[in-house]
Amino acid sequence: MAFVGLVGGTLIFLKSNPPLEAITVASDENQHFVIVGVGNKGWGDIQLTEVAINDFEQSVASKIQMSNTELGFVMTDDFESEEAHPYRFTDIDAAVIKTGTSPTETLEKQNNGTASEDDETYGLTVVHDEAIHAVHIKYSYFGISLFEEVEIAF
Repeated sequence: MAFVGLVGGTLIFLKSNPPLEAITVASDENQHFVIVGVGNKGWGDIQLTEVAINDFEQSVASKIQMSNTELGFVMTDDFESEEAHPYRFTDIDAAVIKTGTSPTETLEKQNNGTASEDDETYGLTVVHDEAIHAVHIKYSYFGISLFEEVEIAF
């Protein structure tokens, strides 16, 4: 009985305080390309498992862009282009979002002038042939499957 209570309490806590923080960072004018800043405000690493858009459709392309506060993100739909070379891109299912990478906290550090090259940032880059209105992110945290939806409004 205590085990069931512990598991239930943990699930309720994670649903009300999700470890994944996601904010819209950039989009092209027709919203066929978006970057969603993602970060981890939890205690353990986050493993992304699936990304869908709009009405849970598959995007044309999606990758995680790993960078730092000084470099920022690159807006490209060609992950092999010359301008993308300084950035690290990885497949969604291979991406691990480390703890202490909350986009809100990173932005606060930038505003305070305390951000450094060591501050890791993650950008979920999604490309589609139609306008993207929502990005659905499925992820695993301590073996528990969780979900985050990001509305794209520019």
